[in-house]
Amino acid sequence: MGTGFIVIDGLDGAGGETQTKLLVNYFKRNRIGFVKIESPNYSTEIGKVIKDFLNCKLELEPEARFLLFGTDVIMNKPIIEGAKKEGKFVIADRYITSTIAYQVAAGLNLNNLIKVSELMGFPKPDIIILIDIKPETSMKRKMKEKGDLDRHEKDLKYLSKVREAYLKEASLNVLGKWFIVNGEKSIEEVHKEILKIVHQFFKI
Repeated sequence: MGTGFIVIDGLDGAGGETQTKLLVNYFKRNRIGFVKIESPNYSTEIGKVIKDFLNCKLELEPEARFLLFGTDVIMNKPIIEGAKKEGKFVIADRYITSTIAYQVAAGLNLNNLIKVSELMGFPKPDIIILIDIKPETSMKRKMKEKGDLDRHEKDLKYLSKVREAYLKEASLNVLGKWFIVNGEKSIEEVHKEILKIVHQFFKI
């Protein structure tokens, strides 16, 4: 059946975690071999530092943020490479593409971050599926989900810049082939769109 590396990405509240779970369940039902990864991984020591930053317990410059989040992501490299050797798919709930978008919004240069990402040797996804939503939708969904917002989730202006950065990445097909799905639609509709993309791209 072959292998593939699929990233599901988007703003906080876009539904990336939900859509990743739905895709994982689809793979399970159809007995397609896969491994799932996520970024950030809050169970690691690096993930805990990231959580402190997001919860405003720690201040970091954008360059330090990129390296911190990037280190979290690169720790999945052996898992990704191992899955490919075993003939399995990799399904990622966010990736370095997310880190790039959020730090470009913080003022870093997109082309420079792409170069650094390539130098760091991140495995390149086959497809990146961007679940695109409005910043207002992001805030509304996260507030409903948590009742409280982290530093990224509560900054509408910043979220607007993140969305712009994501769309710029998509237009340039940064690190892989990008597909944009309208995340304002229902969970079921978004899932169908994602399955359609996966079917057409990987012929599964």
